[in-house]
Amino acid sequence: MTKTTAKAPLAGTPSLLRAINDRAALELLLENGPLSRTQIGTLTGLSKPTASQLLARLEAAGLVLPVGTTAGGPGPNAQLYQVNPAAAHVAGLDVTNSEIRVAVADITGSTLAEHTVPTKGVPAAETVAKVAAAVAGTVRAAGLAEGDLRAAVIGLGGAPDPVTGKLRYASHLPGWHSPRLVEELSEAIGAPVSIENDVNLAAVAEQSSGAARGSEDFVLLWAGTGTGAAIVIAGRLHRGFTGGAGEVGYMPVPGSPVVRDVRRRNFGGFQDLVGTPAVRTLAREHGLGAPTAEESIAKALETPGAGDAFLAELAARLAVGLAVIVAVVDPQLVVLSGAVPSAGGERLRALVQDELARLSIARPEVRSSALSGSPVLLGALQRALADVREAVFSTH
Repeated sequence: MTKTTAKAPLAGTPSLLRAINDRAALELLLENGPLSRTQIGTLTGLSKPTASQLLARLEAAGLVLPVGTTAGGPGPNAQLYQVNPAAAHVAGLDVTNSEIRVAVADITGSTLAEHTVPTKGVPAAETVAKVAAAVAGTVRAAGLAEGDLRAAVIGLGGAPDPVTGKLRYASHLPGWHSPRLVEELSEAIGAPVSIENDVNLAAVAEQSSGAARGSEDFVLLWAGTGTGAAIVIAGRLHRGFTGGAGEVGYMPVPGSPVVRDVRRRNFGGFQDLVGTPAVRTLAREHGLGAPTAEESIAKALETPGAGDAFLAELAARLAVGLAVIVAVVDPQLVVLSGAVPSAGGERLRALVQDELARLSIARPEVRSSALSGSPVLLGALQRALADVREAVFSTH
């Protein structure tokens, strides 16, 4: 008996060309908003009849909607179309050791609802249920029904091993180390789930709509409760062989003890210089003690003399770590993000830029994050949207 298999469309076949044109039109609608048949034809190079057939296909598939007409121009008004927001919905999550932040967006990228759930004191065994409840509450707040999500992306301070799936560098997140965690979360949420390093997602957000927009080679340095980096080379995240690229909190640097057993909870490395506990200690040494690192930095910005000295030393610490990274990666751009750089603002950024120029032969531009809210949450949504658009736009 002869076995037959379905064949994929060959290059240049009508079905493949239609799929390419449909995808191009959908991307144009996402980028430019409502467009008429004539405008789509002009932007894609398609004839009016072909553009009309394309829009008919997309409308029948539920991917576009008519949304009014043009007005004020010569001739009859033209029908306008936009991507149907209800074509798919996604969730993004930003998970820390104290809370879960959830956002739900439609396929156009519009955020429909956000929700934050505290998690301190939650038993590890209840992690999956807590996450599922947080997502379900946000889905309801968005006016959606159970089962409406197509995908969820979770950002957290760890690195999933691409081979084993085991979450590494995440001892601070009890309950997130089950060998079946992704499967359990997917079942509980009712949609495919993927887990990504939080700093990597911050870089995704900066590249999409922030300080790194238009840049294909950059490093994002995150300094806050945790310290990490994201490395983007030729437009793509570099995750490393085990998913741990950018775990620079462990990186040996001058001025900090060398961590000789990274598998044990101890002190040292770059984190011990620029993490929020270290910043608070440095501030107290300069007479600028405050309950949080952010408040300490704010006090320094308003205190001549002691504040200037504190900011100069903090900038020097950040630049030392960056000099090591820059020497290896040689990026076009460095983006500073996280609680510490954000609190320091333009003044700290400028000090880091000047100090890095003294330490490094390569002198990339240093920029501050250009995003408001949680870059991790925004990056999680962007990643989920990219995955779902690829699936929905390619298979209608």
